[in-house]
Amino acid sequence: MDDIHEIIGEETGIANQYMAFMVGAEIYGMKIEFVSEIINVQTITVVPEVPFYIKGIINLRGKILPVMDVRLRFNKEPIEYNDRTCIIVISIHNTLVGLIVDTVREVMEILPEDIAYTGDAAAEMHNRYIKAIGKTEAGVVLLLDLDRLMSDN
Repeated sequence: MDDIHEIIGEETGIANQYMAFMVGAEIYGMKIEFVSEIINVQTITVVPEVPFYIKGIINLRGKILPVMDVRLRFNKEPIEYNDRTCIIVISIHNTLVGLIVDTVREVMEILPEDIAYTGDAAAEMHNRYIKAIGKTEAGVVLLLDLDRLMSDN
């Protein structure tokens, strides 16, 4: 679909850049530095005895990577994939993982002063996957804690 470096431009600083995407009605974001590329949903090979939110594995140009349905990880109702559904390929701890999202929105800049860290508020909301909330012209963006998203605990 899109090479992320073509979207943001090689010369653009990535420190405050976030990939925004939708799951349900909410806008989520992750630091662009973790995003390798965005691809269309492709054939997923089911693997037995994995958590329900891991849809299986895909072959991406000779690399085998697991694919997680973020909607299922967030305990939302499953939906049928459509032409807007994408896989965001991320690299975390030197491992490639595909995240299935409802739709990709845009790469956006969120400055540090526009980020509220959730801290204890996240624990109170019982949402361990959100580490901060970004304030943008488009509204609030729930910024993910990718380490916790990838964790089984």
